Amino acid sequence: MAVYNNPLVLQRADPWVLKEQGEYWFTASDPEYNVIAIRHASTLADLQSAPETVVWRKHDEGAASKYIWAPELHRVNGAWYIYFAGAATDFEASGMPTHRMFVLENTDEDPTTDNWVEKGQIITPMDSFSLDATSTVIDGVQYLVWAQKDYDIPGNSNLYIARMKNPWTLETEPVMLTKPEYDWECIDFLVNEGPAFLFHDDKIFITYSASGTGVPYAVGLLTADRGADLLDPASWTKSPVPVFKTCAENGQYGPGHNSFTKAEDGETDLMIYHCRNYTDIKGDPLFDPNRHARVGVVRWNADGTPDFGVPEPDTLWSPSTTEVLPADGGPHAGERIAAV
Repeated sequence: MAVYNNPLVLQRADPWVLKEQGEYWFTASDPEYNVIAIRHASTLADLQSAPETVVWRKHDEGAASKYIWAPELHRVNGAWYIYFAGAATDFEASGMPTHRMFVLENTDEDPTTDNWVEKGQIITPMDSFSLDATSTVIDGVQYLVWAQKDYDIPGNSNLYIARMKNPWTLETEPVMLTKPEYDWECIDFLVNEGPAFLFHDDKIFITYSASGTGVPYAVGLLTADRGADLLDPASWTKSPVPVFKTCAENGQYGPGHNSFTKAEDGETDLMIYHCRNYTDIKGDPLFDPNRHARVGVVRWNADGTPDFGVPEPDTLWSPSTTEVLPADGGPHAGERIAAV
């Protein structure tokens, strides 16, 4: 079984890892929310020290000029795509952020080249706060799942799914998969966000994150059968309890907004997520930079459902202040902590 040290990458929230071309490609929310950067390495352990290449910067004004959140790197039909959310102003009249979802395309073999092209905003029928787009191709059909505000439903965001005409255009009407309804999804904020696909045997899973981004943040699970109509809400079963949450015993708080990849053996499923190792957060938790990217092994139960365990304790040094570190993590990055 694979064994990893944590944190994996310092001060990178909403981590996305794609294993492609024998490399692990990593992107995440920059703590200053102003750029999208990519780094890559042949092993997960080398991602912290891997050079980081900025491939896109926020606009000076207008759409996608503020708070660039949760980029994801995907490979579709031989091209690279980055899905991300960006805002135009701080808040709209309703008090909601002004984020919308956008797509970048690069047809080069190497996604760290400067040939990224803006394909524009993903247009949805509801012109409202939307973010955290993720995508997958199943049996030749591309799907998009994302979080969005419906003004007729209490809360900040629900999860929706649609089939895609191309990597930046929806083909079908969005279908709501889940909304915040359980107590654990409604702490501080009513939120369902950060979806990620996971596949095992004859099942399709979508994890998502819920509640405020501090200690209450936790991961939920949707399950469907392969071959089912994924655009039918009845095809999906929702877990009534979180499947991954704070573990105070291990000093890990508010895990969530994860992605999935395979270990170096090509078989073991891994969950890449962010988490903090302290609770004394000054101000808005969203602007505390120390949600570090971490890794955990996914184990499989006899009934085919995933067991994510609990967030493992730190084995490597991490900062305890709100200072934003350089991309390489500074001189202490990679040091084992004294307790190990």
